[in-house]
Amino acid sequence: MFNRIDVYPTHRHGDLWLRAGRPQPFGATIVPGGINFAVFSRHGVDCTLVLFHKGEAQPFIEIPFPDAFRIGNVWAMVVFGLDHEKIEYGYRMDGPHRPHAGHRFNRHDILLDPYARAIGGRPRWAAALDKADPMPFRGRVLIDDFDWQNDRQLELPAEDLIIYEMHVRGFTRDQSSGVKFPGTYAAIREKIPYLLELGINAVELMPIQEFDEHESDFFNPYNGQKLINFWGYSTIGFFAPKASYAATGHLGMEADELKALVKLLHRHGIEVILDVVFNHTAEGNEKGPTISYRGLDNKTYYMLRPDGSYQNFSGTGNTLNCNNPVVRNLVLDALRYWVSEYHIDGFRFDLASILGRDAEGHPLANPPLLESLAHDPVLGHTKLIAEAWDAGGLYQVGSFPAYGRWAEWNGRYRDVLRRFLKGDAEQVGEMAQMVKGSPHMYLERGPTASVNFITCHDGFTLHDMVSYAEKHNTANGEDNRDGANDNNSWNWGHEGATDDVGINVLRERLMRNAIAMLMVCQGVPMILMGDEMAHTKYGNNNTYAQDNELNWLDWRRLASHAGLFDFFRRCVAFRKAHPALRRRYHLHERDMIDSGFRDITWHGVKEGRPDWSPNSRTLAFMLCGLHAVLMPGRTADDHIYVAMNMHWEPHTFELPRLRDGRRWHLFADTYRPAPADSCDPGNERPLRTQRNLPVGPRSVVILVGK
Repeated sequence: MFNRIDVYPTHRHGDLWLRAGRPQPFGATIVPGGINFAVFSRHGVDCTLVLFHKGEAQPFIEIPFPDAFRIGNVWAMVVFGLDHEKIEYGYRMDGPHRPHAGHRFNRHDILLDPYARAIGGRPRWAAALDKADPMPFRGRVLIDDFDWQNDRQLELPAEDLIIYEMHVRGFTRDQSSGVKFPGTYAAIREKIPYLLELGINAVELMPIQEFDEHESDFFNPYNGQKLINFWGYSTIGFFAPKASYAATGHLGMEADELKALVKLLHRHGIEVILDVVFNHTAEGNEKGPTISYRGLDNKTYYMLRPDGSYQNFSGTGNTLNCNNPVVRNLVLDALRYWVSEYHIDGFRFDLASILGRDAEGHPLANPPLLESLAHDPVLGHTKLIAEAWDAGGLYQVGSFPAYGRWAEWNGRYRDVLRRFLKGDAEQVGEMAQMVKGSPHMYLERGPTASVNFITCHDGFTLHDMVSYAEKHNTANGEDNRDGANDNNSWNWGHEGATDDVGINVLRERLMRNAIAMLMVCQGVPMILMGDEMAHTKYGNNNTYAQDNELNWLDWRRLASHAGLFDFFRRCVAFRKAHPALRRRYHLHERDMIDSGFRDITWHGVKEGRPDWSPNSRTLAFMLCGLHAVLMPGRTADDHIYVAMNMHWEPHTFELPRLRDGRRWHLFADTYRPAPADSCDPGNERPLRTQRNLPVGPRSVVILVGK
């Protein structure tokens, strides 16, 4: 029996046999008889492959790439006889060290492969560092042999999504979670029944690509403890799942554990969206560590100023040069990998406006990366969501280059909803736009371009938004300078926790108002993890460095805030029960089907007479459910009427007259105490009077006409 010719070695180094490798794909790939290593550097002059036995401090061999093994700007080599399960690897790259010209090569550094599918060195969360380790992050070779059975991307319609933003560790780290392996991918599997009870059908995971939690330089002034990077917005490897988020990370099984989670979520109808950070890396500014990109080809990977220093549109010290063709391919390759090998359903791009800048940082009219992502064949059914701003002042909410594919975190929605909820003047007209799905910003793209949220990881929780007038970030070690100052929040008479029953009742009502309004607006709603149980961060609006109760959910709050959770659950179920709330196309404010009603009509305390004046704090609208038949696959729905009274006084609203024997039924009234504040969809109670609706101060009422 003859072996294939391409497994024959041609060179030898020490005890290992070699041959010229294939330049594509980049990274470490198992081939017949060995492993193909391929790494790019345009400006490097010599490259050495460094091999470790897994877990050992020093390499067992270093193999210089022969000149014949370089193809263009790629060093490629097959090394035979390696056990992929027992080795780790890195590179030394030699070249000019002229920082003023953008080159920072240092042949003494052992560098991580940007394409490493798994990264060793940090298998346990926040474990003590070995400062003598010459390579704290090491590439590992991964076999993608997970048995997915018949699993695939769910491809749920965007208009049907209800997104739950979640931090993997924070979701279950607290002992009150009651899971076997707190703070891990495996623990989320145990909480799937909870997610199903809440009613969400998409989880948006905060960064799970490998990052360094030890990155922070700050200390907690209260206890002197060194703070860490809890959120993870500082990526080290774009292809590798974070090992310390896995209960099996110390066994090198983090990839399979994450895949098992995705598979089980899909089995229960829940999509998985990853929060990805392609705008910068963990290498920081000129004083930061050299881990990978800087040492391999600094001038290619980063945006640089003329003096060789780093552009900083990310606010973290460096900015990836995303529209360089090599970096653009890195981003595309990584996303294709997550979709094909992890079955990820979508991505939320942190500070996505950076992805539209050129090498000098100028915004591009037609950014190649954004266009490539929109039209990529592998990503063809993958959801793309932009955080459409950056730290350099570029704010593109409503104007992000979309190419018919991109949705956006609607930061303007958040601001308007908060101001309207608080009772600010001059908000009613803006609020009406948000109810319709922001057509003034997304006229051609439809309401699904707007991801609506009132809270997210960055900023106050829903509880804190109604409990604090100012941020309280001293624990972050930056003298309360960090975090946003403009939060559109209010404490309603007392800063923070209080025993005042009246204040607490009002705060609870305002939280119910928020979720009620979120769920009746067109667009894609997103809920922040823990808002449904009134999670508090005690006024800290920037908990990126806090690995403690500020970010860990206290599951005991489910009992103490059972009424709030039930209201959340019912509002989510109500949205899912009514296609009129989940439109793919914008409302026209016309009668499109001769039903006798326009698809949406506006009202105030008088039927058909909304008060658009600057001092108005009331707004009501009715959705004609019969228009739902205009959406593919949808049947006629009930009519829905929503009255929002953000005034500090009660008002009586005239109700629209119904036809065809329909009557108004009460689904929710946030002024009423739990459990009378809402009911399960389908069990709405008919109103005694069909013409007038008393609405309490600072409250929302939702009716169904059936």
